[in-house]
Amino acid sequence: MKILKKIATTVSAWAVALSLSLPILWMALTAFKTDLDALHLPPKIFFRPTLENFLAANGSVPVLRPILNSVVESSGATALCFLFAFPAAYALAFHGGRSRNTILLGMLMTRFMPGIGVMLPMYLIFKVIGLIDTRLGLVLVLALVNLPIVVWMLYCYMREIPRDILESARLDGATAVQQLVHVLFPLCLPGVCSTALLSVVLCWNESFWSIQMTSSTAAPLSAYIATLSGDVLWAKLSAASLLAVGPILLVGWLTQRTFVRGLTFGAVR
Repeated sequence: MKILKKIATTVSAWAVALSLSLPILWMALTAFKTDLDALHLPPKIFFRPTLENFLAANGSVPVLRPILNSVVESSGATALCFLFAFPAAYALAFHGGRSRNTILLGMLMTRFMPGIGVMLPMYLIFKVIGLIDTRLGLVLVLALVNLPIVVWMLYCYMREIPRDILESARLDGATAVQQLVHVLFPLCLPGVCSTALLSVVLCWNESFWSIQMTSSTAAPLSAYIATLSGDVLWAKLSAASLLAVGPILLVGWLTQRTFVRGLTFGAVR
C-alpha cells in the first residue's frame, strides 16, 4: 500500500510539473521556428531551427539592448534597495520600539497600493528632472517599489538573531557599522541571498513601471516584449519571452539550495 501511494504521489507530481512546463517548452520550440512555421496548422513538431528571432525580435531593433537594460536595472535596483533596506531592517529589528509594527505595516501597505494611483505624479517628477527613459530613472523606481518587501524580509531574518551577539560585539568596542558588516551580515547571509534573488526576480518581471517610465533607450525586456504583442509575430515574441524567462530559470536552478535555505532561515530553533 505504501509503495502504491508513493508511486501515485510521484506520478501526480510529474504530471503537475509537466503541465506547468508545457507552455515554456512550447514557447522554446516556437522561438526557433520561422514566422511561417509558427503559424502553421497543424503545429509542426519537426522543423528547421533558426536563430534569426534571437538576433532581432522586432526586425529592426536588436534584442541585446533590452537584455542589457534588464540586467543593469535589476541588479542596480537590488543593490540600491539593499543599501537602504539593510540598515532599516536592523533599526526595526533591534531598536524599533513600540512603533515597529506600525512602521512595518505602513511600509507593506504602500507595496499593495495600485501603481496607477501614483503613476502620474511620479512621471511628472521624473520628467522634470530628466529621468524618463533612462536606466537611472527606472533603477530608482524599481528600488522604491520593492523597498517595503525587502525591508520586511530582512527584518524577519534579523529578528531571529539573538540580541546577545550584538551586545557582545558592542562591549568589544564594535561600532554600529561594524556590527552590521562583520556580525549581523554573516549571520543572516542565507536570508540576504534569498531576499536579493527575490528582489532581482521582482525587478526583472516588473512591466507596469517599465512600460510607463521607458520608451526605447532604457526599455528592459518586459517593456520590449510589450511592443511585440500587437503583431502576430509569434516566433519573435517567443524568442524575446524565452530570453526574458531563461536567465531567471537558470539563476533559480543554480541557487535553489541557497534560496530554500534562506526561506527556511530561523524556522527551526
